[in-house]
Amino acid sequence: MRELLDAASVTRGLRRVAGEIIERSGGTRDVVLIGIRRGGIPISRELAQWIDKLEGTKVPVGTVDITLYRDDAATALPNPRIGPSEIPGSIAGKHVVLVDDVVFTGRTVRAALDALLDYGRPRRIELAALIDRGGRELPVQPDYIVRTVDIADDLRIDVLDEPDGPRAVVQAADAPSAPPPPATP
Repeated sequence: MRELLDAASVTRGLRRVAGEIIERSGGTRDVVLIGIRRGGIPISRELAQWIDKLEGTKVPVGTVDITLYRDDAATALPNPRIGPSEIPGSIAGKHVVLVDDVVFTGRTVRAALDALLDYGRPRRIELAALIDRGGRELPVQPDYIVRTVDIADDLRIDVLDEPDGPRAVVQAADAPSAPPPPATP
């Protein structure tokens, strides 16, 4: 396992991305952050904290579960574990920033867009990611990125949500995955 981003690097990168979101949006009016379950949730929360520190405004933060929207759901998920989607109010007419930890093939983002549109028609949807690892199978490109890397197909990037903040590691694709964080009541 090789560390790609330590917690301090993630923090600096997310502070920069939060500033870019504020700048491109002309403030925070109508901005809503939606984290893609699982990996996008801690990243979206960190971004929201930075937006609050930089702008003095709390933006709504939600989550979207893509399990049933995956294009391989019927074959790859014989016993799917479906988590809740928690959308903070109406997203109609809002500027939604969809947040994920790692963007790879683009299929997760496609599924998230399908799921998100079931909740309304936002004015604009942008994509923020901690890491863009390339390897697209679909025409999806993040609007905001902390780091872009090229790694071999036999490797995987895991973002670990740790007490001092998220960090990213590279490991073999067949290595055990990090367990999901414990459910919060």
